Amino acid sequence: MDSLNALMTGFGVALHPINLLWALLGSVLGTAIGVLPGIGPALTIALLLPVTVQIAPTAAFIMFAGVLYGAMYGGSTTSILLNTPGESGSMMTALEGNKMAKSGRGAAALATAAIGSFVAGTLATLGITFFAPLVAELAFVFTAADYFALMVLSLMSVSVVMGTSRVRGLIALLLGLALGVVGIDGQTGQARLTFGSPALLDGIELTVVLVSLFAVGEIMYVASRYSSMPPQMNPLSGGAWMTKDDWKRSWKPWLRGTLFGFPIGALPTGGTEIPTFLSYTVERKLSKHPEEFGHGAIEGVAGPEAANNAAAAGILVPLLTLGLPTSATAAILLAAFQSYGLQPGPFLFTNSHDLVWAVIASLYVGNVMLLVLNLPLVGLWVRLLLIPRPYLYAGILIFAMVGIWGISTSWMDLLIMFVVGVAGYVMRVYDFPIAPVLIGLILGPMAETQLRRALAIGQGSPMALVADPLSIVFLSLAALVFLLPLLLKRIKAAAG
Repeated sequence: MDSLNALMTGFGVALHPINLLWALLGSVLGTAIGVLPGIGPALTIALLLPVTVQIAPTAAFIMFAGVLYGAMYGGSTTSILLNTPGESGSMMTALEGNKMAKSGRGAAALATAAIGSFVAGTLATLGITFFAPLVAELAFVFTAADYFALMVLSLMSVSVVMGTSRVRGLIALLLGLALGVVGIDGQTGQARLTFGSPALLDGIELTVVLVSLFAVGEIMYVASRYSSMPPQMNPLSGGAWMTKDDWKRSWKPWLRGTLFGFPIGALPTGGTEIPTFLSYTVERKLSKHPEEFGHGAIEGVAGPEAANNAAAAGILVPLLTLGLPTSATAAILLAAFQSYGLQPGPFLFTNSHDLVWAVIASLYVGNVMLLVLNLPLVGLWVRLLLIPRPYLYAGILIFAMVGIWGISTSWMDLLIMFVVGVAGYVMRVYDFPIAPVLIGLILGPMAETQLRRALAIGQGSPMALVADPLSIVFLSLAALVFLLPLLLKRIKAAAG
């Protein structure tokens, strides 16, 4: 009941005309950006961070929430019409959706994706409403050692699970940890990794790294592989709506996809890839038309798209309640909170009660806005794909440079932007995951603080880190995440 009362208070803030306008702006921006291949919610929020410093925190986060959900909606359009998934979670949608589009059923595929996104987003937001406060209450029993162990689990999970190689993931994580310790050590007052430069004593600005890795690195990568061939779009033929049979075949996959996506997305080892693959596999097994899979089965669009959106909403649970980012987008949202002097975690629900519930309420509002925007305006969003890539990416680069310069008017920030941007390009070329860098940069200093606090409480004894059952569980899971793939690989080699 407390959650319902708090949610009603949140709706009172979210339905204020000016906040509705911010929600609409975020939804439109998110959808438009989501349609463009290679530009996702992480890059959009990273680019908006420097220009939202003058906006009230509640308005900024309502807009970011719209961007997060809107980019998920827009990503399905590119996957279905161009067979170009902007992120790994959209791969399954592209598999069946593009086949439907080629056979003249593109409108039905886009409709089931949009409605599935709405259903999953609404149910997942209900999960956030009632589940997140419970997790926040449980977090009050965590000790410093528990928090350190939980952060080790999160760091290990992200670096090992993301990307195609565990070694590349760990290298990316170490790079992020190294960037996180640049500057003055808060406890000893010693300069670390500043190389004698006074400009680095305050550390590396997180927004600079975010914009550099996503915007500059992405632009350099696209420019190096630019092709003058225009995108080949499939016509939106086959009617503007789903048939009665399409509805009958879609509603159960929507619900099942949500059940897969939200819990997995809320885990520290979560993500969108696992639930979308699971959803696709289950729908293929349960379908009365298995012969259509691989040739345009509507269940293969409905289920994975619902799972993708529910998992994207699930990342907000560990972010808001524990301050743990489990994806690149969550890492950037955490940076946005910190830029306003807010620290996500159990105290966020007490210290910033109105803001949190206004943002959760805005997720419901934005979801309805997105359904209204997406179904009739699909043709308009597709037109965005006709913008020449050189113009598009040049505009993003200029926007990024102006934003970074506006943060501190520092030439050092522009130099760091260039260096980190080149590093981001190299990482893209050699398939290094980006998310571990960001999460290492954010969680590294926090983990160091909790480690020092735990050791101080234990009077310097390392046994203080494993004196609590909860910390033992988290550290054991972290070791399991690291070692299990190696063990499975050896068992498979021995059996072969």
